[in-house]
Amino acid sequence: MKVTETKLKGCFILSPNKYGDSRGYFFESFNQRTFNELTDTDTHFVQDNQSFSTRGVLRGLHAQAGEHAQAKLVRVLHGTVLDVALDARPESETFGQHVAVELSGENNQQLFVPRGFLHGFVVLSETATFFYKCDNFYNKASECGVRFDDPALGIDWGTPKEKLLISDKDAVLPSFNEVFNTKVEG
Repeated sequence: MKVTETKLKGCFILSPNKYGDSRGYFFESFNQRTFNELTDTDTHFVQDNQSFSTRGVLRGLHAQAGEHAQAKLVRVLHGTVLDVALDARPESETFGQHVAVELSGENNQQLFVPRGFLHGFVVLSETATFFYKCDNFYNKASECGVRFDDPALGIDWGTPKEKLLISDKDAVLPSFNEVFNTKVEG
């Protein structure tokens, strides 16, 4: 497995070693020991989640706050998404910055999103099956998020806004600056 750190400290792209022949292919999608050695973390995942969405569905930007914060290892089993990780750690030198990575069932790449980050994705293909591991259990009371279209963040979702499908809950999330009482500019 190849690990590439993004511009955001602690946020990694993982590319598996894929072995193929006339029968198809094989790759190891996750190995706890290898993951921790290659990322120099001590992350232990406790929950797996999966979602299915159609073209234009945008989920995010979400996180869990406080003691229920989650690190995530995300990937796409089928289809293609643009996956976004946003550094929301006030003490970080990349606070308020984001990375966007295309994940697909073809490229088999994964993105490790550390605790303290907001996360979201938009479906670029007709449909997509999205899978992710979490290192902490879900806690509804700890849900938090910011608006996907906050101009201060400058995120290009690769899809015109009028073609996006957003949940009612996500459509009314506050801006990044409202949540963090700070001023970031995209």
